Amino acid sequence: MLPMTIQEIAAAVEGTWLNPCEGAAAVKAVCTDSRKLTEGCLFLPWVGEKFDGHDFIEKALEGGAAGCLCAKVPQTLRDDKFYIQVDDTRLALRRLASSYRAKFDIPVVQITGSVGKTTTKEMVASVLSARYRTLKTQGNFNNDIGTPLTLLGLGEQHEAAVIETGMNHFGEIEYLGVMVRPDIAVISNIGDAHIEFLGSREGILKAKCEIFEHLAEGGLAVLNGDDALLDTVKEEKFRIVRCGQSGHCGAHIENLVDHGVEGITCTVVTSKDRYDLRIPAPGAHMAYAASIAVAVGEEMGLTNDEIVRGVAAYEPAGSRMRVLRFEEGRIVLDDCYNANPQSVAAALEVLAKTECERKVAVLGDMGELGELTDQAHYNMGALAAMLGIDLVIAIGPKAARIADGAVMSGAKALHFETKEEVAIQAPLESGTAMLIKASHAMHFEDLVEQLKEFYD
Repeated sequence: MLPMTIQEIAAAVEGTWLNPCEGAAAVKAVCTDSRKLTEGCLFLPWVGEKFDGHDFIEKALEGGAAGCLCAKVPQTLRDDKFYIQVDDTRLALRRLASSYRAKFDIPVVQITGSVGKTTTKEMVASVLSARYRTLKTQGNFNNDIGTPLTLLGLGEQHEAAVIETGMNHFGEIEYLGVMVRPDIAVISNIGDAHIEFLGSREGILKAKCEIFEHLAEGGLAVLNGDDALLDTVKEEKFRIVRCGQSGHCGAHIENLVDHGVEGITCTVVTSKDRYDLRIPAPGAHMAYAASIAVAVGEEMGLTNDEIVRGVAAYEPAGSRMRVLRFEEGRIVLDDCYNANPQSVAAALEVLAKTECERKVAVLGDMGELGELTDQAHYNMGALAAMLGIDLVIAIGPKAARIADGAVMSGAKALHFETKEEVAIQAPLESGTAMLIKASHAMHFEDLVEQLKEFYD
């Protein structure tokens, strides 16, 4: 973060500096967690459902914060610290990030989507990094706290930024877009994630399309061209490039070969060039992230060699189809960061194409599916059976229907209410590939850690 004076901060957040004084030092960082302070930072107390950061202002100041924003003013103000009063600290953080983002005249890519937005973000950032010093959202730090803090991480060294934005309610993408103000807007796809809150896929489309409200006039929208709902999006004050295998796609995927856990190869053809790509991550769906990265890279002037090298340098973030190999041919596909019907289906296809003697799918509850919950879980079990998975281990109350779907479709399945009931090491016999996937709330990373401790 570039230094900001207290006067600049107060103006940006539309706040009042309660104890102005001469010679106050500039601020180089913003912290919302009193446990993770940077010396001399601005402390911004976040108000959540079960906590109020205002209760930790004094602790933060004692811990090294130079000052704070506050919607609730402390009874006593310290002479050696600054206090800026605001109406709402959440809105103040957005205003601060928006004002700070305006300092940078660099290309910014904003990414959203139901499935694969983090993968797409990592792929686009990998490609752009072949030429530009690129800031990217860390992990899935993509909400109303993570997005402004990411933007506040911009520095004079950065030449581009790739910002991931998530949502589960109407208005959230627009709220984040005020800060991001992208030159390129990407939507990876429209799926069932968060349908509980948005009512239908059409509702999800409407919410995702809020990304265009702050897209620069004449900017570029990069869309999944094989998504029927996204195909209804028409050019308005922006241009569109569609990416996929359909004939109308401007970044057209050809010659797709799935090499199982070794990754995929494909060719992406545009009106400008032809790109022969090697993607070092499993799953045919990775071709979509790569084709989107090609479209973004071309828009930003990268050469063929830079784009090809950038795609080849891709590394997955966190537990997103991470391949772990152990002795005696044991393979674990760690894809436990999150789950919805589309991502589970893609992961099962990767498992099905993995060369091994035995295939096991450990699947847990999928959240926020509303009235689709029962059928969606049943369908995942049925799909696992159809793909020839040898054993399905379903964990969680909702996942009972995964086991039902698998058994009714001819596969062997076990069901457990909690992951603590499962001896996960037992099914990982020699020559076995095991997929581990569930919604993040299930914390299946614990199962992965058990396997690592047992077999490493």
